[in-house]
Amino acid sequence: MKRSYLFTSESVSEGHPDKVCDRISDMVVDSYLSQDPNSRVACETLTTTNKVVLAGEVRGPSISKDEIISNVRECIKDIGYEQDGFHWQNCEVDYHLHPQSSDIAMGVDAGDNKDEGAGDQGIMFGYACKDTDSLMPAPIHYSHQILYKMAKARKDGTANGLEPDSKSQVTMLYENDKPSKVTSLVISSQHKEGLSPSDVREIVKPYVYECIPNHLLEDLKDEDFYVNPTGNFVIGGPDGDSGLTGRKIIVDTYGGAAPHGGGAFSGKDPSKVDRSAAYAARYLAKNIVAADLADQCVIQLSYAIGVSKPLSIYVNTNSTNKIDEAKIEKMIPDLFDLSPRGIIEHLKLRNPIYVPTAAYGHFGRNPSDNGQFSWEKTDLVDKLKSAI
Repeated sequence: MKRSYLFTSESVSEGHPDKVCDRISDMVVDSYLSQDPNSRVACETLTTTNKVVLAGEVRGPSISKDEIISNVRECIKDIGYEQDGFHWQNCEVDYHLHPQSSDIAMGVDAGDNKDEGAGDQGIMFGYACKDTDSLMPAPIHYSHQILYKMAKARKDGTANGLEPDSKSQVTMLYENDKPSKVTSLVISSQHKEGLSPSDVREIVKPYVYECIPNHLLEDLKDEDFYVNPTGNFVIGGPDGDSGLTGRKIIVDTYGGAAPHGGGAFSGKDPSKVDRSAAYAARYLAKNIVAADLADQCVIQLSYAIGVSKPLSIYVNTNSTNKIDEAKIEKMIPDLFDLSPRGIIEHLKLRNPIYVPTAAYGHFGRNPSDNGQFSWEKTDLVDKLKSAI
């Protein structure tokens, strides 16, 4: 019998200041990839009261400063910011993108005698488990879903009174290593002037019950369901707190249920293994769990800048494996080319697919017809089973 424990994960909405930055940075990536799939982009964004600052390195087509700034405003408009302190039309946008370092390009680019190298050194992790149908940990999965539904309702006018900035947090009791019930829930949502916490509670409560199965909420007490516990949340978004790209890496991944290598995803083209190899590790872990080779799986990959092959592959199933972990590790290179080029081609990562990843998690999402979330496919299951 495995021990029982409480585990908590949080999510933040697309209107959170850091997520506004992730969205803008990923827009820059998509803008370049849409014109040249071999573009190189490393873009960081900062937001504060009525100000956006773009900085970073690019190599690819000539895209004008005015076009990028116009796209920045469209991002902010789509999120829903039309406030005095942060407005898509009125905010100042500072542009500081410049050409990529030739030293980095020399190490990363493929040549006559070498394959495409990793865009940086580092370690990347992927994870999957059987908590949910998406093979994601339950607390982060439900935290994302609540905010996603709230944002959708805010935009279509169903949830009147809500503003873009919001956060959620789910605490789950695990018994025998399986999620058994929600023991506490926190939702903080920016709102229009004049609404009380009880008003906001009535607005957001239906989305909680829409997203979390009823049997997990049966024992949740009213006093353990916290909505806007500070009492007022009118000033929010970049007007209330500055934002930065890549500051929500645990929200982006597994809510703390698995390790994170340290590198952020948003604003980076797929030559940066911080992003592409983390997607590959999730893809492999998810397929291993979907093939029922284990009930949960952590995969670590490591790379050196300019080197095409991973330096190491590590698999840990937390003793839930049905076959030897060493055998799983040995199978992986035969099933999936883990060089940057192999990952990019297998998962089709040179397409402009990244804006939707900027909020509500990079993992546990449904693959789309136009190539988004290709790493969530389970198309290796049959190959894994036949390789046993």
